[in-house]
Amino acid sequence: MNTTIETMRSHRSIRKFKDKAISDEMLETILTSAQCAATSNFVQAYTIIRVDDQQNRQVIAKFSGSQQWIIDAPVFLVFLADLNRLEAACRIHGKEMANGYMEQFIVATVDTALVGQNTLLAAESMGLGGVFIGAIRNNPKKICEMLNIPEHAYPVFGMCLGYPDDLPPVKPRLPLEGIFKKETYQADGGEAVLDAYDETTRAYYLSRDSNLKDETWSCQMAGFMSEIVRPHMKEFIASKGFCIR
Repeated sequence: MNTTIETMRSHRSIRKFKDKAISDEMLETILTSAQCAATSNFVQAYTIIRVDDQQNRQVIAKFSGSQQWIIDAPVFLVFLADLNRLEAACRIHGKEMANGYMEQFIVATVDTALVGQNTLLAAESMGLGGVFIGAIRNNPKKICEMLNIPEHAYPVFGMCLGYPDDLPPVKPRLPLEGIFKKETYQADGGEAVLDAYDETTRAYYLSRDSNLKDETWSCQMAGFMSEIVRPHMKEFIASKGFCIR
């Protein structure tokens, strides 16, 4: 197994960090490497903002469910889906950008997710760890005001990065047969796969050194997916000029 595969398979969310700075040179290497992620039609429809101001971090943490690691992490990044450079390219060549279409929103969001995953993978390859912060979408309007985010850009997620001070066990993923199909979509056998995976995840949760619980993946997902989460996002996304056509 090569080191790339080992790094990918060793991923775990890191929420406790050593009091050790990440050098500007290391962060630059991480981000320029992350930029090599695939991008639809070469649009590179994202912007990354580093937030160092502690007052801003405290506000972001508060709106994100009081996640202390947003305040403590040596580096905190906010990833935006951003169409503004593309609008500038249109202006340079005397064209008017066709704004507001769903496809643009999808492309920008996927591009942002890809560069985000590459960022964390690059960081992990250099001995760092981190965690995605989707909860910045709890109050995206406030985030936009605080960080001066313009129209046609929105915060997709945040990310904490630093040197791990704790290494939790790697969470077991769904078995391959649960997510990989041949030729067509087949739903047959799905419940059997989930039953087996539930036993795997129950054993994982019961074996942890902390936060022990007798719970399964399907139980977690049933609770999560039966709740209405961030219903404000549809209106917010439209207010930023996305998905109105």
